[in-house]
Amino acid sequence: MIEIVGILGLVLIAGGWALTIIRRSPPPPLDLTVVYFLGSAALTIYAVWERDPIFTVLNALSSALSFANIVRALYHKR
Repeated sequence: MIEIVGILGLVLIAGGWALTIIRRSPPPPLDLTVVYFLGSAALTIYAVWERDPIFTVLNALSSALSFANIVRALYHKR
């Protein structure tokens, strides 16, 4: 039962991040995004190590969406 709460949180958080990209909102500052990406990547490794599927997926999605924002920020700087 508690896994459902975790999955709901995962969907809501990842959905919020995805909306910023889909709506083509301006990317966050590049330095913040890089730090966030590195933190998310580290937490993904940790969650895999701990065998926590919900946080593994959440942090992997966070890393992917942060990476997309890095690409967007670099593209906008051109």
